[in-house]
Amino acid sequence: MAARTPSPAPRGRTDENIFLFVPNLIGYTRVILGALALTYMPTHPKFCTFAYCVSALLDAVDGVAARALGQTSKFGAILDMVTDRCMLSCLLCFLASAYPRLALVFMFLISLDFSSHYIHMYASVASGSTSHKKVTKEQSWILWSYYNNSKTLFIFCAANELFFVALYVLNSYSVPLLSSLPAPLAPHLVRLPAPLLRLLLKVSWPHLVAVLCAPVCAGKQVINGVQFVKAAKLLARSDQEERFAAREKKA
Repeated sequence: MAARTPSPAPRGRTDENIFLFVPNLIGYTRVILGALALTYMPTHPKFCTFAYCVSALLDAVDGVAARALGQTSKFGAILDMVTDRCMLSCLLCFLASAYPRLALVFMFLISLDFSSHYIHMYASVASGSTSHKKVTKEQSWILWSYYNNSKTLFIFCAANELFFVALYVLNSYSVPLLSSLPAPLAPHLVRLPAPLLRLLLKVSWPHLVAVLCAPVCAGKQVINGVQFVKAAKLLARSDQEERFAAREKKA
């Protein structure tokens, strides 16, 4: 009886393990750091802030690694986006409990972030795009500028995260910036107007970070809104074309 020859591997398939791609390993590290940050969020602000920020910074590293090593993958792109959405949502949930008066605002931001990214990703897949970051000027100049300039993308994402991290730190840190100034500068502070001096005595570094990042964070929410509207229009146009094609086929 002749020995059976092994069947050839499916055409176009390789033995590469997508799960062990370097950028995906970085993605797993982000998930672990995010889980640690969320675990210690109520009790250890310093460690939580460190772990959360390192995880967020690695978001910029995995994409660079993927392109440099030729290891871009659909799984990696989804892992990256899902990690971003989950980590930010969990942080906003904590902020909603830390600042109950702003709970409705944080719930709205969670909903906007999740819905705009989900519908944008779905619209990209439905339109046959290979990446949700491939946006043309015709679709939206705002989204094109956001996704096609790595520096712009990094600044908006980083400032957005830093704003909410600063709010988190403010919940447990209230040391004024002026308390760390060198002693020789103290006499000069007395010359400042009393209202300004009282304000400065209340300002800590998380206040400063939050104020500096607030405009960019607000811009990021506008981008999310534009992303939602443009994706909705793209899906509606696709539905119209499919319905028209179906009617033509029946005619």
